[in-house]
Amino acid sequence: MKTILILLTAVFLLSACSPTVGSEKWCQQAKGEWSANEAVEFTRNCIIRSGDAKKQY
Repeated sequence: MKTILILLTAVFLLSACSPTVGSEKWCQQAKGEWSANEAVEFTRNCIIRSGDAKKQY
């Protein structure tokens, strides 16, 4: 039982380490290698969204 509790705690703590895809923090993170899906999400959430924000002002 202790092993399961320790394992669940470790999984919970490790899953909170990476920011949510598309968030400001995620956009500002430097990434070396991206999958195709990550590149699409970066373009959609960071480049296009930031371009739209500049047009509103």
